[in-house]
Amino acid sequence: MRATMMDVPLTVAQILERAGRLFPDTEIVSRRPDKSIHRYRHAELHGRALALAAALQKAGVKQGEPVATLMWNHAVHLEAYFGIPCAGGVLHTLNLRLHPNDLVYIVDHAGPRTLIIDDVLLPLLAEFRDRVRLDRVIVVNWGKGALPEGAVDYEDFIAAGAAGYVPPELDETDAAGLCYTSGTTGKPKGVVYSHRAIVLHSLAISLPDVLSISHRSAVMPVVPMFHANAWGEPFACAMMGAKQVFPGAHLDAVNLLDLWNDEGVTLVSGVPTVWLAVVRALDENPGRWPRVKGLRALIGGAAAPEGLLRALIKHGIDPAHGWGMTEITPVGAIHSFKRKLDTLPPDARIAHLAKQGLPLPLVETRVVNDSGEAPWDGASVGELQVRGPFVAARYHNQPDSGDRWTSDGWFKTGDVVAMDADGYIKLSDRTKDLIKSGGEWISSVELENAIMGHPAVAEAAVIAVAHPRWDERPLAAVALKPGNSLSLEDLRAYLAPHFAKWWLPDAIAIVDQIPRTSTGKFQKSVLRERFKDWTWDIPTR
Repeated sequence: MRATMMDVPLTVAQILERAGRLFPDTEIVSRRPDKSIHRYRHAELHGRALALAAALQKAGVKQGEPVATLMWNHAVHLEAYFGIPCAGGVLHTLNLRLHPNDLVYIVDHAGPRTLIIDDVLLPLLAEFRDRVRLDRVIVVNWGKGALPEGAVDYEDFIAAGAAGYVPPELDETDAAGLCYTSGTTGKPKGVVYSHRAIVLHSLAISLPDVLSISHRSAVMPVVPMFHANAWGEPFACAMMGAKQVFPGAHLDAVNLLDLWNDEGVTLVSGVPTVWLAVVRALDENPGRWPRVKGLRALIGGAAAPEGLLRALIKHGIDPAHGWGMTEITPVGAIHSFKRKLDTLPPDARIAHLAKQGLPLPLVETRVVNDSGEAPWDGASVGELQVRGPFVAARYHNQPDSGDRWTSDGWFKTGDVVAMDADGYIKLSDRTKDLIKSGGEWISSVELENAIMGHPAVAEAAVIAVAHPRWDERPLAAVALKPGNSLSLEDLRAYLAPHFAKWWLPDAIAIVDQIPRTSTGKFQKSVLRERFKDWTWDIPTR
């Protein structure tokens, strides 16, 4: 017997069509570079995205050809999210926070001939323009200034509209998006998303026990649209008819809170550093943003300390942990409480919230260590491995990276985790960030999350520093809240009730701020380089 169902390809074009037809009046709100507000609706998004697709096809963009974007989070970038794939092209987002040398490598490796860019980022383009081949530069000219020689105004480019446009036939396995990893270990690696992967991922993250995105939602991705599809939210929101609110380049906590309050935002996604800044602003301005109460805060990119979770709850914000990677389109797990956990006391509930959550539907997971597949007992740790229909099976044009996949087809994430009997993932560390001291492993993540619970600490990162006796010992780099001080003895005393003595940091370095990667995560590689010649002058253990 054979199934009798229709074989209809799953494509990004279907998402755009649904948004325009079923939710034409849903708003899309963007903060322009001058901080003014731009508003339009799904009906206009639908028309303008198709106009972009028509213009790209008329300009000679071939099916499967990457079209690069160098833009902040705003409505025009959203048009590119849909217009480029609907033209048969591949949305190739460039990370505007990368060094020009990295951008040169990525552009050369991916080979886009067309770039769509914000006018405020033209100085960045000038730093590497003569080192790459770009046949066409299309400028989103917010300031209505003079354009570089040979560049085209975006509005002029799409002005002909979509009248008479015949979109190419799309297969669900065709490439729709291309994003490069942040390159923290070696050169950035390209991940090519299929139309099918994006559609399935959009459905999965919209579910009630994941992000619960519906036409009643108002969503702001603070996570950048130029990296990992803004965690897939722009596609999911259009699919479900949700209002989208974009902050542009204005990512300070006060501006974000103003937008959330003014626009009735219900869901915000960002890395822990964003939420730490938000908590500080709320502490300093109690009562200024009353509509923020009830907001759901998705925290990903790094593990959130329990102190941050408590602070958000204190301000009436509902935090949820998430976990993902560029290679997973990118969300792999989200925290939600199973019904049997509803009776957990407050402290136990916070501790459970510190877990990264349950795998998304369609994402298979396993934990592997030297002994084989680890049991789901909440204590046995190993590397998290995943597979599924929106998990990458290889990197783009990177034949030497096959060691990231097992012989039976699982992706090796590099994250060290434990899984409990209910299937909740608890991130312990990245394999490269574990500290091996005297033959035993220390989790830098667990230590730094505990340190950030200290009332004097604004943020902290823990790194391994070479030690003549113990191989490696932990050093805590700490940024303090204004007007505070902290000694090593005080820090060790604060941590002592929670960790074995040999886990406790043997040194503390006070820094102005923890360095960050291009996506806002703590950049421990910079700290390791800074403190590589550290000399130990206190007894250990």
